[in-house]
Amino acid sequence: MALESFAHSRCLTLGIELELQLVSTHDFDLVGSAPDLLRVLHQQGFVGDVKPEITNSMIEIATGICDGHADALSQLTALRDGLLEGARQLDIGICGGGSHAFQHWGERRISDGARYQHLSDLYGYLAKQFTVFGQHVHIGCPGSDEALLLLHGLSRYMPHLIALSASSPFVQGRDTGFDSARLNSIFAFPLSGRAPFVLSWEDFKRYFAKMARTGVVESMKDFYWDIRPKPEYGTIEVRVLDTPLTVERAAALAALIQALARWLIVEKPFRPTEDDYLVYAFNRFQACRFGYGGVWVDPSSGERGMLGDEIVRLVSRIGHHAAELGTDAICTRLANDAGARRNDAQWLRDRQATDPLLPELVRQQCLRWAEP
Repeated sequence: MALESFAHSRCLTLGIELELQLVSTHDFDLVGSAPDLLRVLHQQGFVGDVKPEITNSMIEIATGICDGHADALSQLTALRDGLLEGARQLDIGICGGGSHAFQHWGERRISDGARYQHLSDLYGYLAKQFTVFGQHVHIGCPGSDEALLLLHGLSRYMPHLIALSASSPFVQGRDTGFDSARLNSIFAFPLSGRAPFVLSWEDFKRYFAKMARTGVVESMKDFYWDIRPKPEYGTIEVRVLDTPLTVERAAALAALIQALARWLIVEKPFRPTEDDYLVYAFNRFQACRFGYGGVWVDPSSGERGMLGDEIVRLVSRIGHHAAELGTDAICTRLANDAGARRNDAQWLRDRQATDPLLPELVRQQCLRWAEP
């Protein structure tokens, strides 16, 4: 199967996808209500992109093409409000967070659909353990070669985004000690991790053709890379973020990625090289495990710094690009969170320290998701 052509898109446009938890309002465990919710939304005339995910305790919403932060937040808010109206009819709760605090993967059910059943047959129990919840952000690119250059440039800052979005400290009733335990589930898949280092679309097409000849992949959907090109949209897709606890933070994280992409495209502050990836796995692990307190090694200089401090410096460096996009205040708030060591993982731990009952924690997550 040949790789499709890279579609035209407007540079720096945004698209956001959010995977959300469906929970029972009785015990706040995950509940397999995605088919029922989709049916109710259809009956209500729900307008928006909502679809099932790999297990039926999950739902995914997606914006359309957004010019920037304000448009993205408006679309996410409308999607959230429509979902909540449908959920109330079914007496279920909806919340963000990268993992459910106490669900057990063995109780999950794979969603109907040929692709989901194929993934279950291929990956076995890993498919059910894939009941984790992420945010994906698409950035429009002016061309295919530019998309690959942006992909590898952004890769340097995946730890920053992991720390800022981390919201999955609890798994199966235990504090894992990770800020983002969700990504451990992703890393178990054989086609996860980083994209191959190629900087021309012709070289990428040759790589894809070789992979397709092996029978390992059929489309870009088969790659679970941290960032991957999406040729049918003309975008690159950042996939490392946990689903935040609010639509406001989801829109803010997308705004930061947009500003970061503008800086990389306009200023070209460095030329990505294969050696950038020498410290990639180390930096990514540090962000997942320790969040803002993780160590970040600069792939160019080898210098080490605290990730929270590096985020503050990065936001300052790209501040004029955020200002051009009208999101300097939004990005500054994220930098302030990094400086104060505040993320959703810390919010969850603070609530659990006050009340150790995990069903109550999930109830609080549902309340926070529904906040206007």
